[in-house]
Amino acid sequence: MVFKKLLGALGVGGPSVDTVLQPAPALPGGPLSGEVRLRGGGRDVTVEQISLLLVARVEVEGQDEEHDSTVVLERFTVGGGFRLAEDAEHTVPFTVTLPWETPVTQLHGQPLGPVLGIRTELEVAGARDKGDLDALAVAPLPAQEAVLEAFGQLGYGFRSADLELGHIRGTGQRLPCYQEIEIVPPADKAHAVNEIEVTFLAAPDVLEVVIEADKRAGLFSEGHDSVHRFTTSHHTVPQADRNAEVDAWLHQVIGAHTAHAAPYPYAQSGGHHDDHHGHHRPGPGTGAVVAGVAAGAAVGVVGGMVAAEVIDEIGDAFEGDDGGEGGEEE
Repeated sequence: MVFKKLLGALGVGGPSVDTVLQPAPALPGGPLSGEVRLRGGGRDVTVEQISLLLVARVEVEGQDEEHDSTVVLERFTVGGGFRLAEDAEHTVPFTVTLPWETPVTQLHGQPLGPVLGIRTELEVAGARDKGDLDALAVAPLPAQEAVLEAFGQLGYGFRSADLELGHIRGTGQRLPCYQEIEIVPPADKAHAVNEIEVTFLAAPDVLEVVIEADKRAGLFSEGHDSVHRFTTSHHTVPQADRNAEVDAWLHQVIGAHTAHAAPYPYAQSGGHHDDHHGHHRPGPGTGAVVAGVAAGAAVGVVGGMVAAEVIDEIGDAFEGDDGGEGGEEE
């Protein structure tokens, strides 16, 4: 058995840990199963607590520069209170429930861009060590997938997806960040809108869908953003009905006869300020890290997607964060 991380903070001769996650992608609001495998070091120790941290890489706009940061979305306690003997092996199986708003990292097996991980934290004799870090793949809920497929069947193509630090005011958002999926319009809508940004805020009984349209400037008018919030159910409906539902949303957001909507307010969080779209974001001027690009008209959202940047190692994405994750409350 190969253990990925020796727990250096616990001293020479401390235990080592390897966390193994289920092979299949998880779902927002669904179970995540696996096991934490421990091996004793050069002395007997008491493992006081084993925690799993759901961490995400998010975009942050600082005062002077743009950067990424790691935030903790959820913490799970999966074991503890046992003696680990010298050189002994001990396995702790677990099943935890992911937050409903857990960002989606892939669609039909294609990476969308956001990076999530499960970090294992061990507490021995009052000392904590952030040990093993594993990539977490999350597929969309059926309703989310159907909404994205509707965009594709209506001629829209996937551009990129990222995670933004902050809260969308007026919604049921619970996590400290939200996911934006950027979608480009078909040719017959390109004169009216530059792009569509879609945010899913799932809950057990409903799926909130926030749609922002970046409108083009006209000859006698300035471009502006139009943001609307919609709700739909998790119930499976024929794709044609879902297409009609999404088409109605889009007519409301960017239709020629829709009144110009005021920008939807994004709540301030951690020193955020309003940008020119009316969003509260943490400082001026970050650029999105684009992980996928639309290639022509999409038959489905993924139909036109070309992976431009894929992170092969989860550790590369979280490199330099061993000192702690932002957004974590102790």
